[in-house]
Amino acid sequence: MPWSHTVPATAATSPPAVTPPGDTVDVATAAQLRTALAAATPGRTIRLADGTYVGSWKVSGRPGTAAAPVVLVGGRGAVLRTSSGGGNVLQLTDADWWTVRGITVEHGQKGVMIDSSDHVTVDDVLVHDLTMEGIHFRTSSSDGTVQRSTITDTGQDGRGMGEGVYVGTANTLTDRSDRATIRDNVIGPLVRAEGVDIKEGTTGAVIAGNTFDGTGLTGANYDDSWVDVKGNGTLVVGNRGSRTTHAGFQTHTQVAGWGCGTVFQGNSADLTGAQGTGRYAIDVSGDDAATCPTTVYADNTVVGGDGLVTPGVPVLPVAGSTPTATPTPTSTPSSTACTAAAWSATAVYTGGATVSSGGALYRARWWTQGEVPGASGWGAWERLAAC
Repeated sequence: MPWSHTVPATAATSPPAVTPPGDTVDVATAAQLRTALAAATPGRTIRLADGTYVGSWKVSGRPGTAAAPVVLVGGRGAVLRTSSGGGNVLQLTDADWWTVRGITVEHGQKGVMIDSSDHVTVDDVLVHDLTMEGIHFRTSSSDGTVQRSTITDTGQDGRGMGEGVYVGTANTLTDRSDRATIRDNVIGPLVRAEGVDIKEGTTGAVIAGNTFDGTGLTGANYDDSWVDVKGNGTLVVGNRGSRTTHAGFQTHTQVAGWGCGTVFQGNSADLTGAQGTGRYAIDVSGDDAATCPTTVYADNTVVGGDGLVTPGVPVLPVAGSTPTATPTPTSTPSSTACTAAAWSATAVYTGGATVSSGGALYRARWWTQGEVPGASGWGAWERLAAC
């Protein structure tokens, strides 16, 4: 299975929110909101006045475009909620290139459900008071982003189905909700399942710069950590977690060939009060260096528990180091000539491999396939020299 990693900017370097060009529709009543959602067009901004908008809010078949996304925006005082606490508060279906920004989503079964919709961004949104999960990318909704948001008080029914952010579908490899980015959020307390759950069948998720508070984890359905990764090629970087029932960040092989290529870098875990055995900051099952690797760097830290990582999983001393099992590259960086083979989109590269691309020499920081060298300064490829 292919996997690659791209790390987005952190909160300190994220660009400011920009409203796209286009017309603006001001909304102050539930009836106006329903009309505006049904008539959304590329480039339109639907601007909510403060107030409570009661209903089950649906967008279907009203996509934006890359140049002209649709934006649903308001302040925290603009509250979407259901009347009964059942159903989805906000449902986006076949609605590519939407941004939901600034508002509050509350009092439903599920908060924001994203189906068959690519490039959806949930930005600076408060999601809470739900019986099940907070935000869910499903049915091959790729390139979605959740950022700068607060998610709390989910999973109120107590069945362990209150994930903060849920990507994909359990036991379903046809749901290719790939390349989700979950960054700079506050997730918890009272998120009663994992803060982030990345399902098998999905590839290339990035979980970066989040703060997790596991107060309220139920332990039902093995919900005993802040993050659970079962997809491939997931990067978990720069997160902080405290208060968990058992472990911190987990990766599992739930289905053969999945849960592979996860990279853990620069995370901190406080396991004070965790229960049971195997209380690791990074809890790994299914690791195989040759076929299903997990990469753990020594800049991850832990307080309490039984240690940093499951015994047997190697820890690399410095980000970008070459694992012991990987041959030392024989190429020498040069300012005049590239001495490595040209990068290939279909080749699988292990940590330490060198390639030439775009007039420069690059070295792989970890296992990767398909990521273009130079596409991201924090991605899988480290630029060594000009050719």
